[in-house]
Amino acid sequence: MRGYDIADLMGRASFGAAVHLVLLGDLPSPAIGRLMDAILVASIDHGATPPSSLAARTVASTGASLSAATAAGILSINQHHGGAIEACARQLAHVVKCCHDSGESIECVSAALLDEMKAEGRRMSGFGHRVHTADPRTARLFELAREAGVNGPHMRAAAAIERVFAEAGKPLPINVDGAIAAVLADLGVPPEVMNGLFMIARTPGLIAHVSEEQAREKPMRRIDPIDHEYDGPAPRSIEG
Repeated sequence: MRGYDIADLMGRASFGAAVHLVLLGDLPSPAIGRLMDAILVASIDHGATPPSSLAARTVASTGASLSAATAAGILSINQHHGGAIEACARQLAHVVKCCHDSGESIECVSAALLDEMKAEGRRMSGFGHRVHTADPRTARLFELAREAGVNGPHMRAAAAIERVFAEAGKPLPINVDGAIAAVLADLGVPPEVMNGLFMIARTPGLIAHVSEEQAREKPMRRIDPIDHEYDGPAPRSIEG
């Protein structure tokens, strides 16, 4: 794969580093490899409410196979679920290009873009969240990115847009999709494959939902997107 013997990569390259290799052609530094791992972990699951989880569980309840039910979840990742990563990356790239071409500050360009989008009835992807007022995954991802030496123009554009929203009296914090978009763009990942990274990340979570649905629930049940209760382990720390 990309010139490497996969057996040589086993035990030496993390999964995130291997994903970087297969998509971009080179093994990343250890710090970038950890950053890629963090991006994948950040999106591995978000409970039973997302459309992909509901789709996977619904199909699983019909008696479908693991592959069919998981595929149903993956097929639900589109423009309005998971698709914000690619859309946000393209919007951030537009801000960066306009700054380069015009010589104007990133704040001025960001404000102009948001005014234009508002007038046209379009939304800025990667900002705000239906659950979080401040997505805790965003701060952690940006922290890891800076530790890895990543703090390029797309991350700066995302921060500028967040400031413009706040100054306008309608704070919309960067969500995890926006953070992933900014970081991946600064890593040189093409926008057209970014949603694929979300699919890679979410697949283990979908498999877990399907497995749980098949093992614990009755067939053909009515699955409510809100009426459910977590009964797993109590909160615990990775430090032990």
